[in-house]
Amino acid sequence: MALHKTCIATLIGTAMLASGAAGASANDSARPWMNSALTPDQRAELVVKAMTQGEKFRLIRVDFGNTDNGHVMAPGALGSAGYGPAIARLDLPALQESDAGLGVAKPHKLGATALPSGLATAASFDPAIAYAGGAMIGGEAHRRGFNVMLAGGVDLVRDPRNGRNFEYAGEDPLLAGVIAGNAIAGIQSRHVVSTIKHYALNDLETDRTTVSANIDRAAARESDLLAFEIAIATGRPGSVMCSYNRINTVYACEDGWLLNDVLKHDWHYPGFVMSDWGAVHSGAKAALAGLDQESAGETFDKEVYFDRPLRAAVASGEVPQARLDDMARRILRSLFAAGVLDHPATQSPIDFAADRKVAQRAEEAGAVLLRNHDALLPITAAQSVAVIGSHADKGVLTGGGSSAVQSPQGNAVPGLPPTAWPGPRIYQPSAPLTAIRQRAHGTVSYASGEDIAAAAKLATQAKVAVVFVHQWAAESFDRPLLALSGNQDALVEAVAKANPHTIVVLENNGPVAMPWLDRVGAVLEAWYPGAAGGDAIARLLYGEVAPAGRLPVTWPRDESQLPRPTIPGAGLAAIGLPPQGQPAQEIDYNIEGADVGYRWYQRQHLEPLFPFGYGLTYTHFAYSGFAPHAKGGKLTASFTVTNRGKRTGVDVPQLYVTLPGSKVRRLAGWCRVSLAPGQSAQLTVTADPRLLVNFDGKGQRWLRPAGDYQLQLGHSATSFEGEGKVELTATSWAADVSPAGTPQRCTAGRAANQ
Repeated sequence: MALHKTCIATLIGTAMLASGAAGASANDSARPWMNSALTPDQRAELVVKAMTQGEKFRLIRVDFGNTDNGHVMAPGALGSAGYGPAIARLDLPALQESDAGLGVAKPHKLGATALPSGLATAASFDPAIAYAGGAMIGGEAHRRGFNVMLAGGVDLVRDPRNGRNFEYAGEDPLLAGVIAGNAIAGIQSRHVVSTIKHYALNDLETDRTTVSANIDRAAARESDLLAFEIAIATGRPGSVMCSYNRINTVYACEDGWLLNDVLKHDWHYPGFVMSDWGAVHSGAKAALAGLDQESAGETFDKEVYFDRPLRAAVASGEVPQARLDDMARRILRSLFAAGVLDHPATQSPIDFAADRKVAQRAEEAGAVLLRNHDALLPITAAQSVAVIGSHADKGVLTGGGSSAVQSPQGNAVPGLPPTAWPGPRIYQPSAPLTAIRQRAHGTVSYASGEDIAAAAKLATQAKVAVVFVHQWAAESFDRPLLALSGNQDALVEAVAKANPHTIVVLENNGPVAMPWLDRVGAVLEAWYPGAAGGDAIARLLYGEVAPAGRLPVTWPRDESQLPRPTIPGAGLAAIGLPPQGQPAQEIDYNIEGADVGYRWYQRQHLEPLFPFGYGLTYTHFAYSGFAPHAKGGKLTASFTVTNRGKRTGVDVPQLYVTLPGSKVRRLAGWCRVSLAPGQSAQLTVTADPRLLVNFDGKGQRWLRPAGDYQLQLGHSATSFEGEGKVELTATSWAADVSPAGTPQRCTAGRAANQ
């Protein structure tokens, strides 16, 4: 069940403000906005009334906050992404903004706890895991002195080669929205404003600052924008970060349809829109389109557009004074709503040991067992083990760019390319080799994998060989191919030939080519495993916990199955992937439109290597008694899930719906349940009403068509065990109303032993 912050009041009138101010204590008379009994809207309005014009213009822009790559850090900044000086006259604190959604990324020298990939959290299908991870990094940010986190990545995975997929939450709008929304709610529970980003359709990194993502607006509303809508409703982020790219030729931070019409009008969003770093191209145009704050314009934009150019536009009347006041009000409102003023961030000790446990639980919940031939896993303690490859003797890999988090103990494998942006390449000092040795009674040996013949020879001397392979990815570039880098495929082939009991552990950004898949015994998708990744991987391999993750992305057989088999200009020369050709200036997302991921594969009649929602564990589950129901326009499905194996495990039964006249199913809800051997549970899942409608672009409304809705209970997006049809009547909602939706809920009835 999704977790919510307290609902926030809408804007109120001057009379109510006066009434609220009258109730302030004597100590608040000079600064009535410090009265916490007032609503965030009342408090923000009072501050705006007290502000000078200069103070408003200072609030609507922040400076760069660190010295990376020779930049000059603003005095008072903490060495991170953004800084806005305090306005002491009004008791307004400095804005201290930190990257990012996987941990407090800066300053590197101090270190922080790294969560596993966003895809790992999404693979858990567990909103509570997402919330706990958000609360953990929000708490560390607060104790570092930060009050704004540039988190909440929810761009859909339209291409597995996108360099930032590891920051996001998968290809499905419902799953991505629920997971990202709960992570945001967790961050803000620690009195830190969270963003949601990158709004919108920033689904590739190649030439990201100028490329135009072209898509029909109705299709966007049903896919990428739906993920944002669900996440915003779930987590209530204080800020939305508009992206670098253009959308249908218009820069996202100048797109009035995106910012004013959809976000602020249709979704009634009360917070503020900040730009990405270097995403502003104008003053008046951007402000009128809905941008409220420019980020680090003095460093990344051609000029600080929200200073002199915007001042001139307001003075001339091109931008109304009311718009400037609205920009300031929205920023202040979010600060009050998150409790930034009432619970100021102060530097204080951090319990890194406790926070590592949060990261460990997320990895254990999100790792996906892709293959387990002849029940090779779990390993027994008596077996001898050869551990091979990917610096498994040192630590586990982290994705690169602004979100990269370094441990307080430092980088376990320093000096790997690229050392400059989007590096450094960072390994968390949680060595799988050490964790395996702690559990094994037999001999445990190690080979780096650089000498393939030596690694294969070592494998012959052990009962089990565990080969770690990796794929490093980062912000600002996409990988041109799905293939693993270097000689890793040859390494796996040689080890598998030498030892039939070979297990492969993947540390990666997302789907990769696996030409050796049928010749290895087991494959564990560990993603980027986070601060306690080595321990989590060992516990999974030895069965101390059972794998519970399900794929939040479809795994293609090869690039030919993708909507766009090539990405012109993709690559990064610094890591041996020289870009091939010139980047395209347009991306045609109308190819798949709203049918992202598993919907594309179904529409094109393609069989992927692994489907969305797929994942094995150390037991198996059966479904029975599937019974769909429709009442008052609400769709539910009840069923029984039974653990038919001999070990305790977690199952994720998934409810898919196909609308009348459609040939493509949609994830509409799911459950997550842990059952002992032989145990059953009766479950009911409610289809999210926002997945039962189509967007009518001409009429600017949501339409629920009349007819039969096919409901299917799936182990994945392609494997079903229970289906039925229910009939619904037609109805519609205005674009600014939308179907009344809550994030998916699953309720449990009685549980019994069979």
